[in-house]
Amino acid sequence: MTTTSSPSRTGAEVTAIPVRHPGRWVASAVVLLLSAMFVHMLVTNPAFQWSFIRANAFSAPVINGAKNTLVLTILSMVIGVLLGIVLAVMRLSPNPVLSGGAWVYVWFFRAVPRVVLLILFGNLGVLYARYDVGIPFDRQIAALTGLSFDGRFFGVSANTILTAFVAALLGLALSEAAYMAEIVRAGISSIDEGQTEAAQALGMSRGRLMRRIVLPQAMRVIVPPTGNETIAMIKDTSLVAFVPYYELFFQLQSIGARTFQLFPMLVAACLWYLAMTSVLMVGQHYLERRYARGTRRSTDRAERKAPAWLRLPGSGGGA
Repeated sequence: MTTTSSPSRTGAEVTAIPVRHPGRWVASAVVLLLSAMFVHMLVTNPAFQWSFIRANAFSAPVINGAKNTLVLTILSMVIGVLLGIVLAVMRLSPNPVLSGGAWVYVWFFRAVPRVVLLILFGNLGVLYARYDVGIPFDRQIAALTGLSFDGRFFGVSANTILTAFVAALLGLALSEAAYMAEIVRAGISSIDEGQTEAAQALGMSRGRLMRRIVLPQAMRVIVPPTGNETIAMIKDTSLVAFVPYYELFFQLQSIGARTFQLFPMLVAACLWYLAMTSVLMVGQHYLERRYARGTRRSTDRAERKAPAWLRLPGSGGGA
């Protein structure tokens, strides 16, 4: 690389020699060599049995298991996010009953492992054989008052309502709500108190303040860890095999156990989860860009107002 300085100041041409980085070339060569060895191992090692994987990884039970995994992930995250927002608002409430109740919920579901929760919800039928909807403590009230009435409107048996899908959904969604509550609480706490005070001075109610001012801004902080939680959830669905519920990993594992070819089916499971998490990461990228638009515009405006010698090369307004 050569540059020419002003003859009036230096009077001679200055040759700039770029700094050499031999360590980078060595590290690049090592990475390329290891990558080539890994690809060679994938192609030549017969233990992978790629033909067996192609024949079984897209069979009808596996496709059905993949659908169940996606449905379980989406529903668990929707319930977890909505319940997490409610719990976060309760934790920040000045009412000690609401704040304490939310704290106990978060404490319990973060303390107990998900696999234990799934097994617990899978055996909820041990508590009651039938679940009724009606007036609480109706029988106790009838016994105390001497009246004869039944406050139960309708009910279903435990075997009908507590299916494997419901048990899996309860275990994953209720556990996720505890983690989302902490993420949402961190996002709400990141908003400047001055905005809340200004909105309250304008007479805005607390609910409207959260919907219109706080939560839209907190999303910029909430979205990245929520994306991580979604990716973790799609992998944690493999735990519902303890219920048991027929999701992706359960189906692949069953094929491997039936054909005594467990390793190829484990490889197929890795490829399926890689594909699904890659799609989720793309969606997370665009969601982050959407909620970071305001910040990016502010950064661009601040950069345009900055002196020329502080602007980044190629940024707007620069020559």
